[in-house]
Amino acid sequence: MDHPEKIVNDPVLNKVVKNLNEAMKILEDDRSEVSGKQKAARRHIPGPLQRCGQDAVSILQLVQSLMRGGEAEVHPCRVQGDRKVRDVVLLGHSVEAYISMLDREQQRRLATRVQSDVTLWLSCLFRYENGSVSFHEDDREGLLKVCRLVIHSRYKDFATEGVAVLGYRHPVIYQSSACRPGLGQYLCSQLGLPLSCLYIVPCNTAFGSEHRMDAFLLDGIIKEDVESGKLPLLLIANAGTAGAGHTDRLDHLRDLCDQHSMWLHVEGVNLAMLALSCVPSPLLPATKCDSMTLTLGPWLGLPSVPAVTLYRHEDPALALAAGLTWTQLGENLQPLPLWMSLQYLGHSGIVERIQHALGLSHRLLESLKKMAFIKTSGDRQMSLLEALNMMEDEPNSPVVVFKFCQESSTVSNADSVNEFSENEGEFEDTLNRWLGEQLGLLVSASGLDVVYLDDEGSCVRFNPLMTSALLGTQESDVDAVVEHLVSLVPLLCWTTCLRHQFCEEVSRHNRLMYLEEPSWPGLGAVRYQPSGEEPDGSKRQQLVEKINSDLLKQLQVLDAEVDFSTGPEFGAEKNCIFVGMATEDLDVVKLVDTIEAVGRDIEESNQLLDTMSEVVQRGILEAESQLQKATEEKLMQEGVLRQIPMVASVLNWFSPVQSLVKGSTFSLASGSLNSTEHTYTMKTFEVQGRPVMSATVAIEGSLGKESSRRSQVACDSLSQASHLSHAAGAERQNIHSPLPDENGPDTTLDPKH
Repeated sequence: MDHPEKIVNDPVLNKVVKNLNEAMKILEDDRSEVSGKQKAARRHIPGPLQRCGQDAVSILQLVQSLMRGGEAEVHPCRVQGDRKVRDVVLLGHSVEAYISMLDREQQRRLATRVQSDVTLWLSCLFRYENGSVSFHEDDREGLLKVCRLVIHSRYKDFATEGVAVLGYRHPVIYQSSACRPGLGQYLCSQLGLPLSCLYIVPCNTAFGSEHRMDAFLLDGIIKEDVESGKLPLLLIANAGTAGAGHTDRLDHLRDLCDQHSMWLHVEGVNLAMLALSCVPSPLLPATKCDSMTLTLGPWLGLPSVPAVTLYRHEDPALALAAGLTWTQLGENLQPLPLWMSLQYLGHSGIVERIQHALGLSHRLLESLKKMAFIKTSGDRQMSLLEALNMMEDEPNSPVVVFKFCQESSTVSNADSVNEFSENEGEFEDTLNRWLGEQLGLLVSASGLDVVYLDDEGSCVRFNPLMTSALLGTQESDVDAVVEHLVSLVPLLCWTTCLRHQFCEEVSRHNRLMYLEEPSWPGLGAVRYQPSGEEPDGSKRQQLVEKINSDLLKQLQVLDAEVDFSTGPEFGAEKNCIFVGMATEDLDVVKLVDTIEAVGRDIEESNQLLDTMSEVVQRGILEAESQLQKATEEKLMQEGVLRQIPMVASVLNWFSPVQSLVKGSTFSLASGSLNSTEHTYTMKTFEVQGRPVMSATVAIEGSLGKESSRRSQVACDSLSQASHLSHAAGAERQNIHSPLPDENGPDTTLDPKH
């Protein structure tokens, strides 16, 4: 932002601009010290207010750290939108705060000028003659205030009697079923009205668009309400529905409201096209409505500017009572950032941004019409009358809604089609949600999102009027979307085709079970079922979980053409493998055979480990029994006194005891206990150059050790079972490690322990 030091005479305004520039530099600076990052990480935890105040730089650094989320890597703050326009809006908010500190006369003079200018500019720009303007943060708040205005107008005693006067004639608010969700409920809750005061008018079903309000049905409903003593109060029409951007028959609805003395309020994204030099004919009746809501912030890329409601009413007192005009002087400065932004853009800049968004929509729509398996809103089969009505009355909406669809005739097996027919619609919604998410991630500047329509299901929506100005969407981004669509659509086609074949192949294998999961965008889910019957259900469940978990890990490391995962986080199916998108070169038969083969290997390995575990456990129990028996025999031979360390030393000095206890080895291969006498004897003769020592002497020497080391020596003997080939020095060990025999590795157990 340029410094207006040579233009602005007020030094405070110059300082505001300077401080704003410095603050933005600090917030957008991507350089920080390591110590600063460590301090910022600690300051993410809320704490008490510090006793001493901090300087502005420290506070801005804290804000910068909070915006980055305390990440280890430093990423520069990416601010969306046009930088120059953004700086003007930020400056407007700063100037608004500065002006609020001036005296009341200065505030009143500036606020009056701002309100007059914005009212004149918007009325001329959107062809709304003799209109007044109301500003509000929530775009629903303008409609809420309009409802209060209509209630004050139709119920003369409402100001004195309040809600009680509504009981004489029940008010009714009408809205289309295509309106944004929750709008009617919000109005009733804020106005204190029961939900019976809200009537949802269905869209056309017999003829006409399926997204536009049925005006003929609405006429009959209003007449019935009047005959029953109700008061038709207000009608909410759409100039661009929240889902697909369709426009109601505003001319018919205008006539209907005039006939029944109702208030007509219009809202929608298509109202932005009123600023164009050539306005579509279906939108022209919107200039005759009683009120309309404009969301200029998203349309023009102006952050944090208020929404605007244009309305016509002759009684300013009722508008004041409804909250459409300001009651406090400070509220008059709310449109100041918008006032400055409109001046910066100018009339041509505003129109240029709207035309740019329309051009992006047209570019994407033309590209989609050339692609196969992509269905747009204009490809629906319809009668000749409906087609003519749409060609004549439907405006060129800036909202493009499309979806992937593939006829079930591409599947060869008719039985598979019948089997999947119930979940086919849900699976198609899943694929379109995946498509929208992938396109949004691959081309983030496009602003694509996923929307659900009652008649179409999940669709991908491109609404550049609400996103392009803030995201800076260009034609190259639209071309990138088309390029990614070209690569993603074949994946969807092959996945849809091979999904049924995958199910059939899995059903041919006894060890595999196919799990129907329509919410998973892929071939499906498969679970490996181990053979055999397990009476304990919990143990079998643990076994299934372990095998499938190991199976998933091994499949993920394979060089396969598909992805394997655990599936959706909150999915219904657990302990299974979810197979991802298919490609043209995928061999389904080979894929299923590989899954079963890997699962069978894992199952056999687990069975071998379980068998070895049982053998070892039985051998340990038998060894413990023999050790206990040997200990008891030793106690009978030596007596109780010799078991006391100090007494045993004295007794052994005067009267040594010669005892012989044979050791044992445990074979892991055969699972049996064998005597070590033969092993020690052979080992002693094999060791050359050393005095021959019998196994008996070695064992007797080991019996004189202290009893306090028995448990430790027993543990050491088990840990040395794998080192049976070390011959040197074995006679001097307390626990002898015999040589391995033909049956496999042996574990020597000292019987004295």
